[in-house]
Amino acid sequence: MIVDSIILARGGSKGIKNKNLIKVGNKPLLYWSVKKSLNSKKIRNTWVSSDSKRIINYARNIGSKVIVRPKKYSMDNSSSESAWLHAIKYIEKKNKCDAILAIQPSSPIRIDNFDRAINFFEKSKFDSLFSSSIIKDYCVWKKNKNKFIAKYNFKNRKRRQQIKNYFLENGSFYIFKIEKFKKTKNRLFGKIGTFIQSKKESFQLDDIEDLFIIKSLINNIKIYE
Repeated sequence: MIVDSIILARGGSKGIKNKNLIKVGNKPLLYWSVKKSLNSKKIRNTWVSSDSKRIINYARNIGSKVIVRPKKYSMDNSSSESAWLHAIKYIEKKNKCDAILAIQPSSPIRIDNFDRAINFFEKSKFDSLFSSSIIKDYCVWKKNKNKFIAKYNFKNRKRRQQIKNYFLENGSFYIFKIEKFKKTKNRLFGKIGTFIQSKKESFQLDDIEDLFIIKSLINNIKIYE
């Protein structure tokens, strides 16, 4: 199976300005995802898709191939699926590819390598896969108008050890077969699997509070230089 990776890294960001180039662990945020992809033995080519000249130049300088993404696929309301489809069309003009590993740069902490996830995807004969973290404490409430409603039986509260595992789609990465993706235009389809990551790998950089947590983790994990 031929696998290419695509990293969507647009220039605009509402939560943090120029987020993909902000320094995390003395490196721009984007660096950690590109580095992990380039180090993979199972990924043929690493592609960064962006509408930003600064990001395009930086990605190229650290060894990634690049795709200039049109503005219409880089708006706040543009879906990742539309940007992946644009990137896939560009890639397929050059070489045949069977599957895409779609890496989210906002999740820079990945202790495991991508090769294990790709091997797991192939061995299990999945059509698509999402990265996840296990959650046990599932005491969630929702608000309906001015009333709070429990999504669990709070009158018969179970001990933590008795709660079944739930799998949180953490957004770190996805793997999907190209041909079926082009038909469904959705990242998850067919036989869906998940690759479980640790809790520390589940953090995404969306706001300033996340930045503090992720910087602290990277600075204290030996694997990150």
